[in-house]
Amino acid sequence: MAYCSWLAFYAFFLNYKLQYADGPPLIISAIATVVTVAEILKNNGLAVAKKIMTSTVDVKDDSRNRPIQKAKIEIVLGKTEKFDELMAAAEEEREAAKAEEQS
Repeated sequence: MAYCSWLAFYAFFLNYKLQYADGPPLIISAIATVVTVAEILKNNGLAVAKKIMTSTVDVKDDSRNRPIQKAKIEIVLGKTEKFDELMAAAEEEREAAKAEEQS
């Protein structure tokens, strides 16, 4: 249950960033969560993957006194043509549900 809430938070956050981003496409870094969230956004028609890059990053390992390499992925997402339309429809649904609760 907590995993779904955490995923929903990231999906909401990325939706927000895509909706209000004025600069370059959103760049996100991580691995399993990033791929999952990117797929959720793509499958819902909200985003399109523009670029996927992988690399390794040196991280200091205090127990060995030497750096170790960790995997890194960057996925550059952009809005789809229907992004604004889908977000507006979702907002209307939220407002209708809120109005129904208040009635």
